[in-house]
Amino acid sequence: MSQTVLRGRILTFTDAPRSAEDTDCVRYIVDGAIVIENGQIIAAGEYTEVGWSAPATSTVIDHRPHLITPGFIDPHIHFSQMQVIGSFGVQLLDWLNTYTFVEEQKFGDPEHASRIASLFFDEMIRHGTTTAAAYCTVHAASADAFFTEAKRRNMLMIGGKVMMDREAPRALTDTAQSGYDETRRLIRKWHGRGRALYAITPRFAITSTPEQLEAAGALAEEFPGCYVQTHLSENHDEIAFTQSLYPEAPDYTGVYEQFGLLGPRTLLGHCIHLSEREIEALAYTGSVAVFCPTSNLFLGSGLFDWQRLAEGGVRIAVATDVGGGTSYSMLRTFDEAYKVLQLNGQTLTPLLSFYMMTLGNARALSLSDRIGSIEPGQDADLVVLDAGATPAGALRMETVTSLSEELFVLQTMGDDRSIVETYVAGVGLKSRLAY
Repeated sequence: MSQTVLRGRILTFTDAPRSAEDTDCVRYIVDGAIVIENGQIIAAGEYTEVGWSAPATSTVIDHRPHLITPGFIDPHIHFSQMQVIGSFGVQLLDWLNTYTFVEEQKFGDPEHASRIASLFFDEMIRHGTTTAAAYCTVHAASADAFFTEAKRRNMLMIGGKVMMDREAPRALTDTAQSGYDETRRLIRKWHGRGRALYAITPRFAITSTPEQLEAAGALAEEFPGCYVQTHLSENHDEIAFTQSLYPEAPDYTGVYEQFGLLGPRTLLGHCIHLSEREIEALAYTGSVAVFCPTSNLFLGSGLFDWQRLAEGGVRIAVATDVGGGTSYSMLRTFDEAYKVLQLNGQTLTPLLSFYMMTLGNARALSLSDRIGSIEPGQDADLVVLDAGATPAGALRMETVTSLSEELFVLQTMGDDRSIVETYVAGVGLKSRLAY
């Protein structure tokens, strides 16, 4: 097989930085080389050692002076909500009824689903995101469209048909049995095929009857390699409504707990308003709390308390949550995450931000053996970054003297223009987009 060598500054992590000065878990190479063959990284290191030893027939792509990191990972996003992003003026439950449920009904049309799936993956690539965990709609055709487009681009993607059998328009509801049957069929069709992974997806407790959550739990037991994704404790009205529907549960988390839906592959969007008992339950089961800062601010849901959850032993991921979230960019997302933590008297360092975009989110998805770092044996999903891609960024970079400063400029001022190239399994895809 022919080899490709990417040359540039390399940044990757081996663990979570404990402070702004903690570089023990940071691997930074000023003139590095990444050797790619058959979609995987086979070597990475100093260019003088790794690059020069590659065969003379290798294709060398010189990205100097830009920074090469693992591709960004987004663990909570709604691909069907592209046309409701930036919808004005309401909080969660009204927002769902006013905008989201109206938009999602369009996905009963397979042609519409296919069109939006294509545009969705364009945005992922444009913003440097190479893996995401996505909610489709209740329509099985929306999941088929999502996975078909991911397969066409050879992207490692997690997705699932939403299950909801109440508290939604008739055109968006399944039944406990049909939701089970359709999800089971989609798992057998897609999970583990190529780079596709499936997420069992009850939207949230409000839109699922006990019978449907029981069916979702049965699927999780039958297919333990699949993910479970849903929402938890985003909004006070949502919590109160959930407790009225499930009065026997000790709390919102207890609803999912009693149906066997918590575990190391469970992704719980938001997790803002949790009791101590709920934190203990998430920590005990290894479930993942997914922080969605732009969405939480936009919908006025509340401020995620990172320190409290981390000290409680809860695994944490960070995501865009488009379309409640306001940007597809992980850079913009971490800019807002920094501000949320500032309001909570906490600090998000630039090193920790870039760890979370890459290896941290990969670990949260139990995928760090495949993605999230630049090491031999990893899939060659990579992003090339330029903090000076805009005039304002270039001006600011004139005064930058350290890697951490550069990362913070990317985080606070960067967007899709900062993404020079996005590599998926070693193939540059952003440069192929019709921008």
